[in-house]
Amino acid sequence: MTRAIWFIIKVAIVVAIAVWLANHPGTVSVNWQGYVVETGFGIAVLIGVAVLAAAIVLYRLARAIIGAPRSLGRYRRSRRRERGYKALTRGMVAVAAGDATTARKMARKADGLLNEPPLTMLLSAQAAQLQGDDRAAKEYFTAMLDRPETAFLGLRGLLTQSLKAGDRVEALQLARRAQSLQPNTPWLLGTLYDLEARAGEWAAAEGTLQQAVQAGAINPDLGRRHRATLLLERSFEAERRGRSDSALSHAQAAHDLLSGFVPAAARAARLQMAIGKHKNAAKTIERCWRVNPHPDLTSAYREVVSSYDPMNRVKLFEKLRNHAPHDVESLLAVARAALDAQLWGEARAHLTKALEARPSRRVYQLLAELERAERQDEEAARAWLAQAANAPADAAWTCTACNAVSPSWGGLCGHCGAFDSLEWKAPTVSLSLMTPEHAPAITHQAAEPASGQPGIAPGGQIAPQAAT
Repeated sequence: MTRAIWFIIKVAIVVAIAVWLANHPGTVSVNWQGYVVETGFGIAVLIGVAVLAAAIVLYRLARAIIGAPRSLGRYRRSRRRERGYKALTRGMVAVAAGDATTARKMARKADGLLNEPPLTMLLSAQAAQLQGDDRAAKEYFTAMLDRPETAFLGLRGLLTQSLKAGDRVEALQLARRAQSLQPNTPWLLGTLYDLEARAGEWAAAEGTLQQAVQAGAINPDLGRRHRATLLLERSFEAERRGRSDSALSHAQAAHDLLSGFVPAAARAARLQMAIGKHKNAAKTIERCWRVNPHPDLTSAYREVVSSYDPMNRVKLFEKLRNHAPHDVESLLAVARAALDAQLWGEARAHLTKALEARPSRRVYQLLAELERAERQDEEAARAWLAQAANAPADAAWTCTACNAVSPSWGGLCGHCGAFDSLEWKAPTVSLSLMTPEHAPAITHQAAEPASGQPGIAPGGQIAPQAAT
């Protein structure tokens, strides 16, 4: 609508000018070289407009002729660039589809058509990786380091190759170089933190971990657990260097960060005992026991109360049990103390409750020990041990990455080197880092009894079952 209005306005202006010229006639006379040309003013205006239009046409024609080679060159470059980007796109699609042959072909084509090495080198490197040509891929990634705009991409490619090859030393160096270029990249912070932790650079890993949590690369709750693990490893390192004060400080910080983290509580308690603070050690274990009763805490608490006579140790373990009265570990802890104090009835009562709550190898083994100690009944003891062989596997420190079983907790898995991967759970495979003489037999699934609880006689008394 607007264009139509403007067209009408323009026509009206032209008509108005023509009418004005018709209403104001005049004569134009030109005397040149003895020739005299006379015409009306309106005709002279029309001739002038026509000459001007012809001049413009001629100018544009001349300019087009003169600029034809340049325009042709621009057109050819545009077509070449269009074909290059088309080849680059097809190459990227081939990489995504895992078509190494097409990706390599399109990479060569794009490299010949485009004068943009960053894009074509990246495609060529990815195509080489698809074909399994790690050497060629490394050459492309290394060449990318020479350009500031592609240096980070080159480092990422080399880092990926190092991780794939298992060369964590080189990977750590590359990750640090990449961080100097892009310090707040989430995936890079997570990778750098893991590499520093696996390398045992605990202080550096702790700093990187805080950055990774702030960047959103690691969940805050998981980051808190990782930090407690790092603090605990720093405690071990400080102790090896003879810095007992720092060892206790780091262990206490880990315990304060996660009160239910068993390794931290057990570690802090033992270090407190080493400097004579037995009451503080007991409180540390009791605090963790409320959240997470655990055999490692039982062992540490036994060290705390080792100076007391057996009867008083039973009372102290009863006090510990009150912090988690219904947990099986509480029952087993008191039962163990009662066995040591030769309180056979109390030991049997607690083991009965533990067996009703959760049959396990440890329960059956303690029952066998009770039969030998109280009644010298070797046949009954063997019957309990036979049931222990078919009982569910006891929980152990098991790596969530490789399922290896470790005899004690550590920040790094002794089998695969994963950081903070040990969890207290029943192992599902036979892979074990224990020495053969200390490694328990591991079964996948315990056989369930046909009816009733195993080993429970009428009236609630424990009665051994014969092995089937």
